[in-house]
Amino acid sequence: MEPIFIRTGGNDMNLLHSAVAGTVESSDIQIMISPQEDGLELILESSVLSQYGKQIRSTIMDVLEKLDVKNAKIIAMDKGALDCTIRSRVETAVFRAMDQKENLPWEVM
Repeated sequence: MEPIFIRTGGNDMNLLHSAVAGTVESSDIQIMISPQEDGLELILESSVLSQYGKQIRSTIMDVLEKLDVKNAKIIAMDKGALDCTIRSRVETAVFRAMDQKENLPWEVM
């Protein structure tokens, strides 16, 4: 399976360091994110790449856009994760890379 490589332009970002969320177990996805200065770079490897690669890529990019991440390298190792799992892993990796521990979207008010 060939990985998908996506690169976009970008400006400022808030990532402070590299971070990881998720596992490479069945039905999960591991997201590794690192700051970089020249846009978004997505490397996607998946056991279901030919069937769902476009949807996985779209989900990851949607979360990054909603979180206003414009400069990062993302390596995603998918093992058949559901869309909700992909979203939560990307969010978690971004917040870890920003050292954000409060005002998280899943906190109970």
